[in-house]
Amino acid sequence: MDNPEQCQVCFENFDKDLRRPRSLSCGHIFCSQCLGDMVKNLPLTCPKCRSVNRATTIAELPISHTTETFVKRVKDLQIKPAATSTKPHQVRPKTTNKELWSTSPEHKCRISSLINDCEEKLSQLVKYGETLKDWTTEHLQLQDRLKEQNQAAIDLLKQETTIVVDMTTEGEDGKRQLEAMLGSLDTVNSEQSSTKIDDVNHCSMDTEVWIQKCQKVFPDASTVHTSVKVKNTISEALERMTTVPGATAVPYWEDSTLTIMEKVEKISSEGATLDEDNFSVKDLGRPGIRRVVEAGRVSAVLEDQVGRRYCKITRRDGRLYLHTLRPTPAHTPLPTPTYTIKHSTVMDALDSSSTLVFLDLGWKGSTKGRVHIRLRPDTPLGRQFTLLCTGQNGHTFAGTNMLVVGFKGKSQEFVAGGDYEFNDGRGGVSLLPDLQDEYQVSDRAGAVGSRWGPGRRDRGAQFVITTRDRSDGEKYSSIFGQVTSGLEVLTAAVNHTDICEVIVVDCGVVLTISSP
Repeated sequence: MDNPEQCQVCFENFDKDLRRPRSLSCGHIFCSQCLGDMVKNLPLTCPKCRSVNRATTIAELPISHTTETFVKRVKDLQIKPAATSTKPHQVRPKTTNKELWSTSPEHKCRISSLINDCEEKLSQLVKYGETLKDWTTEHLQLQDRLKEQNQAAIDLLKQETTIVVDMTTEGEDGKRQLEAMLGSLDTVNSEQSSTKIDDVNHCSMDTEVWIQKCQKVFPDASTVHTSVKVKNTISEALERMTTVPGATAVPYWEDSTLTIMEKVEKISSEGATLDEDNFSVKDLGRPGIRRVVEAGRVSAVLEDQVGRRYCKITRRDGRLYLHTLRPTPAHTPLPTPTYTIKHSTVMDALDSSSTLVFLDLGWKGSTKGRVHIRLRPDTPLGRQFTLLCTGQNGHTFAGTNMLVVGFKGKSQEFVAGGDYEFNDGRGGVSLLPDLQDEYQVSDRAGAVGSRWGPGRRDRGAQFVITTRDRSDGEKYSSIFGQVTSGLEVLTAAVNHTDICEVIVVDCGVVLTISSP
């Protein structure tokens, strides 16, 4: 580790006051002040290895006493040469080896550094052990589910086989009776003819009923469908395991700069594959793919007349987020390894009845929080807002600032934004040809509406979000959405000294996904 006495975020030396060294669950160590700033934006992510920590307050992160001891010894070593001019030279004890005495400071420094590295590796091993336990649990759960489904199919097949055996026995008995009657008809005398005819009719009717029953009962559709589906699913999974490149020969990553968990992530990502032509959003919830998403290695790509653009797909608090599209400079490759899927495929997964979008607001160089907004996509203003959150047509809310606070401190208080053209309130031309429609009215805090009304095309993208419930009996018009969470972020933005410093750091839509 380079400069272990320094925080690798602010590059200031650790101390006993504001910059005490604290350890994350991944083993990396940073100063209390930097971690205090980072923990405000949950989840807390390690700046070095990007692993997510469960801590929600700085007090949950333990002090690294080993680092403090090491820093103290380094300071002592740095002070000793200067102190020799004012203090008498320290006399070597007669029982101490001269060579060892002279090299003792270097040995102490090396040992302290090794202790620190050992502590970091132990933390990584604990993390790796937890990952292995999680994987084992997942394998056992999959094994149980596979056994249950396969056993259910086997039980259905056994039941069907039993019925087939019974029906076969019944049919064979009927056939033998008919064959016997066929051979005895030529020898029947006049006295037996009436009885024989009755027997023939009765046996014939039983056989006809049996034939009709066979035709009606077999095959049992549920049994056949279940058996074929289970067989095909298992066969396809086994086939993929034997044919996917790298699935049988996982490379060993020898890069010494990677931590144990970074190697685990790198190797495990090799086993996660996305098929763009046969891909659904539900696949993002699969255990293997989910880890790739959480590592930030899945992007949606759109190529159209605007050019080639991509956007991140992330997972947070159980929700899946599609971020706004960003332009990609020509011949610039995406980070490796990055898995890409078609943007249109992801957009098709949006709920047709309502759309949940998000705005990340920040100021003074950091993101303060996320605002979720439920839109009415059946309205032109709702569809336009979604387009500006996804960046599909080349324009996006990302990077724009808030414009003004209206009626600050009163019940009519609102904040306005959305000028993606000039960022000063003069622009934000409509993306759709006609925004006129029947819109709702509202007096609730968190209502999202048009700032200038649907008839103002030159500023049709500008919006307002109310921050208080109105108490004057009036209502806002042209409402096309409602804040579902993050109203406190908007309140903090309104109370910021300069509303124009409040930036939409990022934006996008929330994807609907069911748990695997």
